[in-house]
Amino acid sequence: MDIVIITDSCSDLPLSYIKEHNLPIINYTYNNQGTEFIDDLGQTISHKEFYDLIREGAMPTTSQINSQIFYDGFESYIKEGKAVIFISFSSALTGSVNNAIMARHMILENYPDADLTIVDTRAASLGQGLLVHYALEMLEGGSSKEEIVTWLEENKLRLNHWFTVSDINHLRRGGRISGAAAFVANIVDIKPVLGIDDSGSLIPIHKTKGRKRAIRMLIDKFEEYAINPQEQVVAISHADSPEDANLLADRIKRKFNVKDIIIGNIGPTIGSHAGPDTLALFFLAQRRFLD
Repeated sequence: MDIVIITDSCSDLPLSYIKEHNLPIINYTYNNQGTEFIDDLGQTISHKEFYDLIREGAMPTTSQINSQIFYDGFESYIKEGKAVIFISFSSALTGSVNNAIMARHMILENYPDADLTIVDTRAASLGQGLLVHYALEMLEGGSSKEEIVTWLEENKLRLNHWFTVSDINHLRRGGRISGAAAFVANIVDIKPVLGIDDSGSLIPIHKTKGRKRAIRMLIDKFEEYAINPQEQVVAISHADSPEDANLLADRIKRKFNVKDIIIGNIGPTIGSHAGPDTLALFFLAQRRFLD
């Protein structure tokens, strides 16, 4: 049976990568000033245009993907007799995973022999995207569906997320941190370093003074926790901060000689909550270290 891997737009993989691998994407939507837009990887509104809107005071809101959209996204492949693996944005950050599971039940009612698996990555942005990358490598290397799903489930909590934001008020507005913490951080120019825990939730971990120190801390976390860095594909995502992303990538390459680095834009769904100039680093470790 042929296998198709599907993910959603919160994976933040570059559009060129998605086209190269013919990767199906189910898109989130966001609303800005009463108009709904599709998170279509910067095709309709560029990432720079989106973040400039936020810098000018826009406060976009995001929506879950409903079960009918998931159903439609799955059905065409099920009709073709393909086995489907859907690799999803963290259930701790969206209710969309539950809607995908509901869509699976709907599919099975109409196609009792359908082979459809939902993988809750408990990951975000290119953390999710990096898991998709490894799954595609396995698929292209001839692995079975069972082997791919087993690897994802056994390794997803080894995927480390480390990131820093420029303006902590975006996280406060989204309920990710307290208003008091945001107020203190902005007064003293504290740049938080955050992570994703085993539940897939966003956790503030460290406070650093200034952007440069925050970026150095991302590198320090990689040095401390990454396993076999020369064999790793590392991912970096950014919210309209390409200079910092390229700087981080260059330092990681030179210091650790990693196998490859994927750099992608943080899309509007996550960017609406994280804000402009967010910078994130993703890699495999023994587990998710949150110290």
